[in-house]
Amino acid sequence: MDKKNALRAGALAAGTTLMMLLMSSPALALTRDDGDDPGSGLSGVETLGWFVVAPIALFAVITGLVMVLDRSAAEHRVRTKPKAKAPAKA
Repeated sequence: MDKKNALRAGALAAGTTLMMLLMSSPALALTRDDGDDPGSGLSGVETLGWFVVAPIALFAVITGLVMVLDRSAAEHRVRTKPKAKAPAKA
């Protein structure tokens, strides 16, 4: 019974997606509006710089600042190696 329900759900999802794609109107990107003044396009290198390199660099800067300015107590920090256990007192 599970295969039948999974097949039915998959068919419904595929059908719904297909209908939404077929019924959606085009973006009409070729039609210019009054007052529209687009600039020149970005080159491939500029696109990679803005949408790949810049976010990674920003993430690295924020991460570095958080690590450098961390003032939490040493015993509260997460360690990669656990401390050796102290011998039990009798």
